[in-house]
Amino acid sequence: MNKTIPYYLKGMFFLFFLGHAAASLAMDGNQLLRQVDAHMQPASYEMYRKLINIEPDGAKKEFVLYTVKKGEDKMVALFLSPASEKGRATLRLGDNMWLYIPNVGKPIRITSLQSVVGGVFNNSDILRLDYSVEYNVIKVEDQGSTYLLELKAKSNAVAYDGLMMTVDKKTILPTSIQCYAVSGMLIKTLHYSKNKDFGNGLVRPSMLETDSPLYKGYRSVMLFAEVKEKEFADEVFTLNYLHKIDELR
Repeated sequence: MNKTIPYYLKGMFFLFFLGHAAASLAMDGNQLLRQVDAHMQPASYEMYRKLINIEPDGAKKEFVLYTVKKGEDKMVALFLSPASEKGRATLRLGDNMWLYIPNVGKPIRITSLQSVVGGVFNNSDILRLDYSVEYNVIKVEDQGSTYLLELKAKSNAVAYDGLMMTVDKKTILPTSIQCYAVSGMLIKTLHYSKNKDFGNGLVRPSMLETDSPLYKGYRSVMLFAEVKEKEFADEVFTLNYLHKIDELR
């Protein structure tokens, strides 16, 4: 009896193992992405940060925000300064976002690609959910001291269709992220740096800088002063509570 495996069966076996390997890689990649999220922030927290927009001539505009997040899809950011913005608040529930302005009727719907602060950061950057909530890993490349993760958006409601995330192997923290449109055009690059101990085992970048080929000469910086695990009631993340966010501090 001829025990040689026919060539067409060999091809089928090869495709099976190739598909299995790709599926395993995707699962490993998604697990790695969840680890990145866990190293960046607790599931629910409060945070203080400063946003700085820098124009080509060196002029700067600064904002201070108090932010609270619960679970995978609830977040509120309250403006503490400048005085012209104080009391404004943004709410994110999943893919939906609103801007509350004191003394101006009901909250206004906003989109992820708009920006309530101007500059290079958009609303998606300011009200960012965990990366694993919005993206799947489709490719992982081992680059020695880092991993390069290729991410694909789970839905077209996400601000960026694809991300190329460089992750430090030792810390499992992102160092840079390139953000792409559906067309493949590079929209912006995010640069994480200056790892800081925020307490309770949370060591993560305290600075996020971004630049964009669409805004040549402009830069935006996000400085994280405090990130602390804290639980909140669901009521906090409602349109009717936006005028009371400052009471949480």
